[in-house]
Amino acid sequence: MHEMSLAEGVRSIVEDTARNHGASRVEAVVLEIGDLAAVEVESLRFCLDVVLKDSVADGATVSIERVPGTGWCLRCAETVAIAQRYDACPRCGGYQVQPTGGTEMRVKEMALASGEPTPEKES
Repeated sequence: MHEMSLAEGVRSIVEDTARNHGASRVEAVVLEIGDLAAVEVESLRFCLDVVLKDSVADGATVSIERVPGTGWCLRCAETVAIAQRYDACPRCGGYQVQPTGGTEMRVKEMALASGEPTPEKES
């Protein structure tokens, strides 16, 4: 399950950011996960519960914002919504759709004990 390694990466980002800002505790973490990112969200939540225990983010609220999938249809020459990789274009039915959005996973924001949100970070 690669969600455990993703959760460990999130913990690393959280701990590094807290240390760089002189914070001893993180109160909230906001993740942004694309629908095409191949991440099982419930598994990731479970893994985050495990890896954030006894860290600066122990007990922190973890929010996940979903990003819809989008792709560029070569035939239509425009961006279209897609639910899964390799979906057909909803406009023309063609399969020449290249994913352009919804593939990302990142730590979007964190609330440190001081109350100041941190800038966005890629994971």
